[in-house]
Amino acid sequence: MTPSIARPTTRALWAATMAYGLVVYLFFLVVFIYTIGFLANAGVPKGIDDGPEGAVWLAVVVDAALLGLFAVQHSVMARPWFKRWWTRFVPVSIERSTFVLAASLVLALVLWQWRPLPATVWSVDAEWASVLLWVLYGLGWVLVLVSTFAIDHFDLFGLRQATAHARGRRYEGPGFRQPLLYRMVRHPIMAGFLILFWATPEMSAGRLLFAALGTGYILVAVRFEEHDLRAHFGETYEEYRRRTPPFIPRLARTSRG
Repeated sequence: MTPSIARPTTRALWAATMAYGLVVYLFFLVVFIYTIGFLANAGVPKGIDDGPEGAVWLAVVVDAALLGLFAVQHSVMARPWFKRWWTRFVPVSIERSTFVLAASLVLALVLWQWRPLPATVWSVDAEWASVLLWVLYGLGWVLVLVSTFAIDHFDLFGLRQATAHARGRRYEGPGFRQPLLYRMVRHPIMAGFLILFWATPEMSAGRLLFAALGTGYILVAVRFEEHDLRAHFGETYEEYRRRTPPFIPRLARTSRG
């Protein structure tokens, strides 16, 4: 009797894990696509400069607090010590999906509650320059997405863990790899974000605040990430770090005498 009860129960858990991973991933995609339009002020109900204007100081405080909340959630939940504690309560098979869900929910909150600061900081009038900046903006997003596939997109967003559990297989985390983009720079995903933060022909005060705080967060976050990578991969990562720049590829390698 026990096997006949346990087997359907196990199958139900596997199906629930897979469904959870897929729903979270789809939710992430919706927020991701909305963010593209939000920062571009195009194609979405509310862009970064849309909405009723209020006191400037209040908008700055609220917007900075929203981005700070995202930074804290994203950084703390990504740390190994938090994962070790967190997986005492959350199964490993959905730990990454739960991280993605939390990050997507907080980012959705940022987009929803963002207070506009539409005052123009700079504006590019030349049509060719405006087109170039929009192309750079799009390329920034492409670089972000392509970089996730270069390592393991579905592992990064929790689907590989959920799939392994649904198939009854033990999940093995990805090893240290250096695909093309990662041989050029250590953080191509973050490089893409840095590009798209600043590539706009119409820089409002609100967009400038978003770009400045986002850039500051990236510069701090990669230090925590690299500390964890050095602890995990040891000299392998140290050697990679010595020869590979963080964000801007070297045009030519200097010869050694």
